[in-house]
Amino acid sequence: MTRFSRIFVTAVAASVLASPISAQRSGGVIGGVVGGLGGALGNTVGQVGGTVGKVGGLVGGTTGTTLGGLGGGLSGLGYAAGGALGSGGLITGSSGRTGSSSLSQRLIQNGFFASPAALNQVGGLYPADSASAQEIENFRQARLNALIAANRNVLDRDPNGQPVRRRELIATNPDAVSLAVAARAGFRISGDELEPSLGMRMVTLTIPASMNVRKALVAIRRAAPAMVVDFNHIYEPSGGALLPVAGAVLAASPRSIPRATRIAMIDGGVASHPSLVRASIEQQGFAGDAQPTGHGTAVGSLLVGDQGPFRGAARGAQLFVADVYGGNPAAGSTSSIVRALSWAASKNPAVINISLVGPNNAALARAIGAVEARGIKVVAAVGNDGPAAPPQYPASYPGVVSVTGVDAQGKALPEASRAGHLDFAAPGADMIAALPGQGFTVVRGTSFAAPLAAARLALTGSYERLAMEARPGKGKVGRGIVCWQCRVDPGVVRRK
Repeated sequence: MTRFSRIFVTAVAASVLASPISAQRSGGVIGGVVGGLGGALGNTVGQVGGTVGKVGGLVGGTTGTTLGGLGGGLSGLGYAAGGALGSGGLITGSSGRTGSSSLSQRLIQNGFFASPAALNQVGGLYPADSASAQEIENFRQARLNALIAANRNVLDRDPNGQPVRRRELIATNPDAVSLAVAARAGFRISGDELEPSLGMRMVTLTIPASMNVRKALVAIRRAAPAMVVDFNHIYEPSGGALLPVAGAVLAASPRSIPRATRIAMIDGGVASHPSLVRASIEQQGFAGDAQPTGHGTAVGSLLVGDQGPFRGAARGAQLFVADVYGGNPAAGSTSSIVRALSWAASKNPAVINISLVGPNNAALARAIGAVEARGIKVVAAVGNDGPAAPPQYPASYPGVVSVTGVDAQGKALPEASRAGHLDFAAPGADMIAALPGQGFTVVRGTSFAAPLAAARLALTGSYERLAMEARPGKGKVGRGIVCWQCRVDPGVVRRK
């Protein structure tokens, strides 16, 4: 995906949230006029040199799906805006009442959408500590709609609105008879991979041209009920952006540390940084070449960074980085993550950290189970979409160590998502992590709590020993806060 379309993803979500709303239906359903959407989008995209034509018309009427004349071929914007705001939207109110979301106003006031530079933030995307659960959930829906709208050539949605690969399904360990039945029904095998480290086979099926991906899944499950088949879901970083950073290069290390603790991470690529020059890092791309990202760099630094007062929680460990994005937010598919898990497992790490979130998926569940069967612990962030969002995966799978975040006072982050179970909390706010290239930035989110817990799990050697370190916290913190001393206060270094 081009840089223009990546910026468009957040521009759409920004515009959806920032635009004034007129609630025109009784019962609080928003189908009102999103005045200023075109201007907000034009200003944002214009800053990166994109040529945006005049927005012909407003998003209005009862559907909120008509947006004409948008230059640059951004044909999916009307759907993203209307779909996010329809059926409940970001504001509710009585018929004819005009207003705007308190979250929207806070976003504007804090300048979150002032320029495309906001796309490379690794801290919180909005002031979630003062947002309601419904506002956070609405932001999630708007964000996912915008991602799909900006990548309609490769993405579709499942029945729950989660992004999926447009014309693909994934079959796990399929038998020959089921594959033959699928072929007769018009499904074509476009990928067939054996993952020896996981002991599983993953077959990618291209769906018939006459079906969308939702109808295709229903059809193939009916035709071949013995086959385990699911969507090829897309997973997101659990906090912050993952766009590649201009001028940044991947972190690399010429050395290997004998007998060192081994930790793997599934994320975006890790950029070079002074805190990582002495670290042993090996990176591999699973959605094209590995690309340095802000999110991956922050997570990697929290694991093995070491520069002055900034110290990662597992300094001296060998770090194996599996990049499942290749700099493309529309990547991060189930199939890429399964391949990444297979590679990571082949390195025999003590722990694999996954600061990504998404829905339950049959292939991913099988891969996670296979990793755990090898005695490798998986640590995952619970996500940052609030308690109103559905439980997030892989954190909700049995055996996965699920981690939420706490602030400097030991209080659970209010934006933390639910999981099927909650094991621990770790610092996830009021702290710093590395920026690609040099310098540090304040980070917030469960993405940044998970690597701290993963580091301690790897170093203590067992879940039970880690639990013994846990200290009480405020709110939902599972068995308690671990790695409390690992938080590096923003005041101890000069941020650039």
